[in-house]
Amino acid sequence: MASIQIENLKKSYGNFSVLHGIDLDIADGEFIVLVGPSGCGKSTLLRMIAGLEDVTDGEIRIAGKRVNELHPKDRDIAMVFQSYALYPHMTVAQNMSYSLRLRKTPKERIASAVSAASSKLGLDPFLERRPKALSGGQRQRVAMGRAIVREPKAFLFDEPLSNLDARLREQMRAEIKKMHGDLSATSIYVTHDQIEAMTLADRIVAMHGGVIQQVGSPLDLYDRPANMFVAGFIGSPGMNFLEGRREMNGVRLADDTVLDIPQLSNCSDLDNVTIGIRPEHVTLTSEGTNAAVELVEPTGFGIILHLSLNGLPFKVFTTDREALRPGPVVPVSFPTRYLHVFGADGRRISN
Repeated sequence: MASIQIENLKKSYGNFSVLHGIDLDIADGEFIVLVGPSGCGKSTLLRMIAGLEDVTDGEIRIAGKRVNELHPKDRDIAMVFQSYALYPHMTVAQNMSYSLRLRKTPKERIASAVSAASSKLGLDPFLERRPKALSGGQRQRVAMGRAIVREPKAFLFDEPLSNLDARLREQMRAEIKKMHGDLSATSIYVTHDQIEAMTLADRIVAMHGGVIQQVGSPLDLYDRPANMFVAGFIGSPGMNFLEGRREMNGVRLADDTVLDIPQLSNCSDLDNVTIGIRPEHVTLTSEGTNAAVELVEPTGFGIILHLSLNGLPFKVFTTDREALRPGPVVPVSFPTRYLHVFGADGRRISN
């Protein structure tokens, strides 16, 4: 396996700029997830690492070697796509071994590699089947097996689970994570699904508008988002935001509720701020601020209350089933320890 270094990487199509100077160091054996909304540049970045897109400016190094000018086949990486891209006339074993046969790898080596990969992925009973006789999850495992047998320097995953139903996605997430643990493989995984990012990653790279917004462990991004984009994107349901004005050591909201936030005492240049709180951290209490109930969503594990607070949408997540029968309004309060404070530029104010 190998480390990957990306320095000041830029990508433009004519006058249209997609990536605006990406800097990222990926350690040997690390599992990195690129996450962000459609159009943020994450798949373009992955394709540039793979050699499927030209570099406009900057440098990519794999195992210390500059690869900007190398063809994809010379970069020693393996890519798993959203589409399985299996040969329909070949069996599972033949699909998995195809790249090794092209390299004229000895038959004994091919048989050993296919056997090891199929065992890891639970494909032993299906080796003689063709793709049309497999389920979607089985086909995706074959695509992963085809990548594994090559023993590449890095694995690149481009939204590989987006064609699967919810239960299969959950199963395949577990299999990908187990595979990474078994192989200790350097892996870069692209998804717009923040649940996949949180469950798979050693570190998450949150992207928006062709710029990296934050890099860190899943809980780093969840507990201490660098800005309002990360705060709103990571977490389901998303974080609530309330506008307010700084007042002494606190913030006064639009309804004149004052939140005591001691960390603001050292921020003398602040005026308007945004307070963030995750739906699961909001408490339902008789002494809180009244919010109008607009919708109740039971999820099984808990209940999502869709509220209107000061005319703005606001969500609460609770496991208290009494919330299934709310009145027209419910009182909500905001524990200070769970509050996030963002400045006028959207950046987190340290706390």
